[in-house]
Amino acid sequence: MAKILIVGAGQAGLQLALGLQGDGHDVTVMTDRTPDEIRTGRVLSTQCMFDTALSYERALGLNLWDAEAPEVEGLGVSVSGPEAARVIDWVGHLNGPAQSVDQRVKMPAWLELFAERGGKVVVNGVTVSDLDLLVRGYDLTLVAAGKGELVSMFARDPERSPYTAPQRALAVSYVHGLAPRPEHDFAAVRCNLVPGVGELFVIPALTGSGPCDILFWEGVPGGPLDVFEPTRGPEEHLRLTLELMRTYTPWEYERSLGGVELTDPRATLAGRYAPVVRKPVGELPGGGVVLGVADVVVANDPITGQGSNSASKCATYYLDAIRAHGDQPFGRAFMEATFEGYWNSTASDVTAWTNAMLAPPPPHVLNLIGAAGQLPPVADRFANGFDNPSDFPNWFFTPEAADAYLGSLAQG
Repeated sequence: MAKILIVGAGQAGLQLALGLQGDGHDVTVMTDRTPDEIRTGRVLSTQCMFDTALSYERALGLNLWDAEAPEVEGLGVSVSGPEAARVIDWVGHLNGPAQSVDQRVKMPAWLELFAERGGKVVVNGVTVSDLDLLVRGYDLTLVAAGKGELVSMFARDPERSPYTAPQRALAVSYVHGLAPRPEHDFAAVRCNLVPGVGELFVIPALTGSGPCDILFWEGVPGGPLDVFEPTRGPEEHLRLTLELMRTYTPWEYERSLGGVELTDPRATLAGRYAPVVRKPVGELPGGGVVLGVADVVVANDPITGQGSNSASKCATYYLDAIRAHGDQPFGRAFMEATFEGYWNSTASDVTAWTNAMLAPPPPHVLNLIGAAGQLPPVADRFANGFDNPSDFPNWFFTPEAADAYLGSLAQG
């Protein structure tokens, strides 16, 4: 069995740590915060995990919130037109339910579970120089902390990174009191598209105080949604969120008229980052090498909701690769091959789809989104693409594929 260090205690780092621990490896997790500090801190993310990613959690016995979290059965799209009229509106059904659990609930519980099962947890920030010394005591070191100094070890891959600047300004609010959508009697993620302005996502979720909804604006930089700053107070952040809903997505704003409130004083988040793919191997000053995990090496914009899903899939792929590697040394060749396998199996399609959704939609995509309102199989296929993005090249990316798909439905 190997001695393994994982730096970072998010979705990928902890899922991988718990999987490796279950296989009998000697695993240490380093994190810069205690479980209680995570629980009482600011909201970390949006997330909606779809069936495939959830199945990986279940396989490791990590599905601790199935009885509490809202069961998300669908995913719908609305498009705002002139004078904020809703010109397109539909919902597709998911083949398996999705689930969103606040990472301030999930990550502390997993970290404590890892420790209860005998895992070593070291609460301490890690610098490159720290890591240079630490790696000498481990057979394999993985970096799963997607922010901070350690990310600088992983060089940007220009061939896989078309953007050098943020493509959206992000603003998140976790709220209680949002009424259900009257159009359907089941929980669904709602994607509201405001052409040229941005997107509003509404995600049923679970937080520390119970079921809630996540209001998530993605604004085109420099546009009317680009008004959120990290220093803005939480109540002002929520007021702006609702005001923009009233202006651009009044059908969603109507759900707030009974009164919504933040789930807690730290339930807002604002920021932006440039989507990037990085080289998978980080080199340390002393000659050691480390393997990047999840958004350390593939950081997509959250417009397609793939962050936590991709983290789970990356952890699963890496776990399988470590299992298959056996007792051989974990050198650079293993690291590069493991990442390329993950990239080719799923991450490349996620990146291509996400980058496509950040650009103005071409005519064939508009045609597909419109057709989904009349053809339930199109709506269902789009919804389930969030679980399996590798399906999008078959029907979504090119006019030829889209025409062939719609033509097959017409013939059927």
